[in-house]
Amino acid sequence: VDIFYDVSAESSTEFPDRLSLMEVRLQAQEDEITLLKSSLADALRKLRLHDQQIPLLKQQLIHAHICINDCLHELCASDLNIRVRRNSEKSRDSQEKTKQRLSKKAASSTNLLTRSPSQSIKMFIRGRPITMYIPSNILNYEELRMDLPLQKLDLDWVYGYRGRDCRANLYLLPSGEAVYFIACVVVLYHIRNQTQRHYQKHTDCVRCLAIHPDKVRVASGQTAGVDKDGKPLQPFVHIWDSKTLVTLQQIGLGTFERGVGALTFSSSDAGTLLCVIDDSNEHMLSVWDWNKNIKHVEVKSTNEAILAVDFSPTDTNNIISCGKSHVYFWTMSTGTLTKKQGIFGKYKKPKFVLCFVFSLTGDVLTGDSEGNILTWGKSAADTKTLGKGAKETFQIMKQTRAHEGSVFAMCVLQGGAILSGGGKDRKVIRWSADLAPERECEIPEKFGAVRTIADVDGEELLVGTTRNAILRGTFSDGFVAIVQGHVDEMWGLATHPTQNIFISCGNDRQVCVWNAEDHKLDWCTTLEESGLCADFSPNGAVVSVGLSTGRWVVLDLQTKEVVSDLTDGNEQLSVMRYSPDGSFLAVGSHDNLIYIYNVTEGGRRYTRFGKCTGHSSFITHLDWSKDGKYIMSNSGDYEILYWDVASGCKLLRNRFESKDREWASYTCVLGFHVMGVWLEGSDGTDINALCRSHSESMVAVADDFCKVHLFQYPCPKPKAPSYKYEGHGSHVTNVRFTHNDSHLLSMGGKDTCILQWRVKGAAPGDHSKEHLASSSSVCSSSSSPVNGT
Repeated sequence: VDIFYDVSAESSTEFPDRLSLMEVRLQAQEDEITLLKSSLADALRKLRLHDQQIPLLKQQLIHAHICINDCLHELCASDLNIRVRRNSEKSRDSQEKTKQRLSKKAASSTNLLTRSPSQSIKMFIRGRPITMYIPSNILNYEELRMDLPLQKLDLDWVYGYRGRDCRANLYLLPSGEAVYFIACVVVLYHIRNQTQRHYQKHTDCVRCLAIHPDKVRVASGQTAGVDKDGKPLQPFVHIWDSKTLVTLQQIGLGTFERGVGALTFSSSDAGTLLCVIDDSNEHMLSVWDWNKNIKHVEVKSTNEAILAVDFSPTDTNNIISCGKSHVYFWTMSTGTLTKKQGIFGKYKKPKFVLCFVFSLTGDVLTGDSEGNILTWGKSAADTKTLGKGAKETFQIMKQTRAHEGSVFAMCVLQGGAILSGGGKDRKVIRWSADLAPERECEIPEKFGAVRTIADVDGEELLVGTTRNAILRGTFSDGFVAIVQGHVDEMWGLATHPTQNIFISCGNDRQVCVWNAEDHKLDWCTTLEESGLCADFSPNGAVVSVGLSTGRWVVLDLQTKEVVSDLTDGNEQLSVMRYSPDGSFLAVGSHDNLIYIYNVTEGGRRYTRFGKCTGHSSFITHLDWSKDGKYIMSNSGDYEILYWDVASGCKLLRNRFESKDREWASYTCVLGFHVMGVWLEGSDGTDINALCRSHSESMVAVADDFCKVHLFQYPCPKPKAPSYKYEGHGSHVTNVRFTHNDSHLLSMGGKDTCILQWRVKGAAPGDHSKEHLASSSSVCSSSSSPVNGT
């Protein structure tokens, strides 16, 4: 559970977030009921069909039985041995053919059914039949071969940083690289060269980091996560080399529960030991000889949240941990760990002890949710209270008022000076070794509170913030952002038609325009509502953004101004799509309608042209035909409908007529050309988005299991092979190719992460558009089996 500790700074957003979450859940339940109704209707239809077939099957069996008896009587009249042998062979052949017919019939009831007369395929999702017509250039669908795409993906850039709900998440290496994490990726960002490297061996969200005393090796811990069936996976810690990105050790697999919450290397013994605290109810604390993968000791810590842990810099046997309403002083001896709780005595006990550091004099300085820095020093034991055998204990020696709101972060500089970062006041303060304030500065409000501080050279600092930004600067010159990202779930993604620019939007109400070439945020603006979908006009001058209330706005890319502001219905919008020539804009809504607008003045003026009425559930995806006259659309109950926009937004009743139509884009998740992207047993929500490349040679898929897939295009057969890519730590909500197909962008939902993938491999050839026809004709003369793996 992710907890926000600065109540005054952050909890004000909690109620709206919970309300929004409840509304989303309610909508999801309503959608689920709609789908269950349709599934029930399909199930009843199938039962009636089976009931009708039972008498026919009985007649066939009786007829077969009579034929067999007749054959046996005939055999008895001639050479018995020969005829019996022949009859048994016929019987086996008949049985085998019957089995084949039955198996084909069973398969067709759950997967696909081909109807030769009308050349259509039926695909079933949650019991609902979806009919798709085979294009005329497919000569032999059954022998159509599905191959892997010619291209592959490499992770090129990671946009974002996880500062909102994680600590121990930002360090500076001697190489000049800032090391931090987001989603399942640990990023090494070279500040001066502005380059990134990525450690990608984690299988779920990274939650904490620790740097070895040699400043080369890194430990990173992850959360457990779940597999595609909802079963929990095991969390672990990776120790790896930051120069080579080679994994040196994996520890704790099968030991830790839920996730790794905090970890640290020992320092007084050259980093031999690693202390890990997991996210189980008891927050198990364990100490490992990480190089040998040996666990020395493990003990239950506390049922309360733990936020930080560290070894004493002078004694490996002493460990300190802190968290909700506590600070613990641990002593390791002969394979056991004993703890003493810090006593606050006359000082107010804080709700949270958020961070701590060791001063050069050996004292422990803790920062808490009351805004205080407490100095804990060793003193003689109180033998009356603790007993005769008690050793010296840590007691509060001094209280220093540091910040308004919480003290979120602390850092010790080489000379002994202390840095502290505040929550509500957003201040970074430099203190002398005896905690006299020396300098301070304030982080701009748009970046949030100070989450963590990393010393660069004593003057320059790196500051991670609670609004997922990393700032670089000094007390004298202030701070600028070198890493920025969204802070809530994202859904809207669009790429510029001619430039390496893309736009993102989400529940944080931020609309961000990014430069994919320079890997930077060009500009960002805040809307009044959540942005859920977006699209650039074909001339690239404006971008339209659909919001959660039925409202949509058009932004000028140069001036950043809103040039148009309209509303359609009162439900959320799910898709915005311009026609190829930019003369129309289609707006898909959760009120089951598609609103069509005339676009004039280069995308600055919009007038209602009509609306497409006919879907029985909310619109999910839509695409325009290449001639700009027709639309193909998908809905929440898995319908595929076609519309004649030019003739007045008419629903095309005969969908067979659209089988050969060419589409300017392909983002509909349901359609003949992308049928193979669906896995067997999919429930219809497993694929959130897909996008065909501009070369029409590949299609990228965003699924609900944190994966990005790359298929060949078209892929109209089940079990089509694909390349699968990991990196996101949440459902992948959207994917888009850049204008020249050089890169693919994928967007995570709750992980607030945008991944930029470089497309590599064979360049797409001119044959891609004729791929279906050519591969069909080749396969029809070949006896090799279909590649379905």
